[in-house]
Amino acid sequence: MNMSRFEGADWRSIIKKYQPEAWRSIWQIVNTVVPYIALWAIMFWSVGVSYWLTLVLSIPTAGFMVRTFIIFHDCGHGSFFKSRRANLVVGIITGILTYTPWQLWWHEHNVHHANAGNLDKRGIGDVDTWTVEEYLAAPFWKKVWYRVMRHPLVMFTIGAMTVFAIVKRFPLPSHGKKERASIWWTNLALLLIVSGLIWSVGWKTYLLVQIPVLLLGTSAGVWMFYVQHNYEGVYWERQENWDFYKAAMDGSSLYELPAILQWFTGNIGYHHIHHLGSRIPNYKLQQCFEENPLFQVKSLSIWSSLKTLRLRLWDEANQKMVGWEALKKYRKEINIA
Repeated sequence: MNMSRFEGADWRSIIKKYQPEAWRSIWQIVNTVVPYIALWAIMFWSVGVSYWLTLVLSIPTAGFMVRTFIIFHDCGHGSFFKSRRANLVVGIITGILTYTPWQLWWHEHNVHHANAGNLDKRGIGDVDTWTVEEYLAAPFWKKVWYRVMRHPLVMFTIGAMTVFAIVKRFPLPSHGKKERASIWWTNLALLLIVSGLIWSVGWKTYLLVQIPVLLLGTSAGVWMFYVQHNYEGVYWERQENWDFYKAAMDGSSLYELPAILQWFTGNIGYHHIHHLGSRIPNYKLQQCFEENPLFQVKSLSIWSSLKTLRLRLWDEANQKMVGWEALKKYRKEINIA
């Protein structure tokens, strides 16, 4: 990125212009949450017709799940409505619909925003990323765990679903009072909803519908989060050299997607802008991008994003992401030394 055109620019005044509009937010709820719930109902009916039809319907249903999550995400940033209460109410409801405890996820995600690209403040709200040195120094069992969790067949399938369906159901000692409360209230709401559905359609039908939707929806969500911060040219720095502006502009991707996928993902591909101005509602991110050449950085295409799957570790000495194949060179250098 050309920092010379960024430094000195009044970027704060630019992003303040893009405020939420109540009618647009309400319309997004209508065109997202309503079809999401409607498709759920149609899927339950379709099980009795053809399970192949059910599986086909799971694709758009998962898409609406992702879009519902974007609404939940914006509410956590206070960017979906100007009203704090409206953000809280809509955020709680959309969080429950996407299996996510609102206060817990919002807290972790805001920590991520405050520390994205900071090597000394990793571990909360982000995809676990080690440096080469950390990996080489780790015991064998930790290396195995890291390799398993970073493998695409785990991270973007069972791993993603497990985090949302199971891991987020249990509070940890590190969670605060509000985070714990949101977990238990979400669990209670889900217990009532799931119990009602099982009573209505049976547990087999419920699982036949819910599992493919949850698998596809969480996998797509984790993929989007991964590709926004794991790519060639990404920014990582130690605390003493870390810079918020560079972390947003160089450490968050501009992910170029086809119009339909951009719609389902709520424009979150404009992630560099989102990290600069998290108060910009998702439906104004594209407008902000198009109106301000300052934010028009190099994009990441679907094809180039697939190449990020080989990236596993941060090479701190050379300031770049590397794959497992690079470890041979580092081990050789260590042995020589």
